[in-house]
Amino acid sequence: MSRIGKRPIPLPAGVEIIKGAGEITVKGPKGSITKPISPQMIVDVEDGLLTVRRPTDSKLHRSLHGLTRTLLANMVEGVTNGYTRVLEVHGVGYRSGLSDRNLTLSVGFSHGIEIAPPEGIEFEAGAEQQTRLPFVVVKGVDKELVGQTAAQIRKLRKPEPYKGKGIRYRGEQVRRKAGKAGAKGK
Repeated sequence: MSRIGKRPIPLPAGVEIIKGAGEITVKGPKGSITKPISPQMIVDVEDGLLTVRRPTDSKLHRSLHGLTRTLLANMVEGVTNGYTRVLEVHGVGYRSGLSDRNLTLSVGFSHGIEIAPPEGIEFEAGAEQQTRLPFVVVKGVDKELVGQTAAQIRKLRKPEPYKGKGIRYRGEQVRRKAGKAGAKGK
């Protein structure tokens, strides 16, 4: 049996599960998420615990078992605490800011870039201090949408290996290369 799939998910106070045909809606204090799930998986809610069972031990059902449990656990976590992803903007003259709800980036192009947040996503931007790096925070209740939005922002100016300029995740290590002068040696 799947070790991940058989673990029950504790439901915090204020979280409500609504089962539909082929989909599940999780409502909580931060919002609600609706996701499709396989109709072959059996989802039960008892005594404040959410459990997922599979009908057979076929390879398909075994793989869907752990996947369904993980997706439901992420949904419960999202509506109770939410998810955040922090990006740092490295580079001389590179800036991030907000105009209304839209994210504005100045990352070395001849024009600024303005990004409208998708439904269910919020942006925060700025610099922690005057001498610190600009940053962008992507917040939301859907883990998949937060990660996808952060990846699209990072894709606008990936960190380059020579000077390290670009947009990167907080804590990401960028592998640096030696330039032409450093490659030959003396």
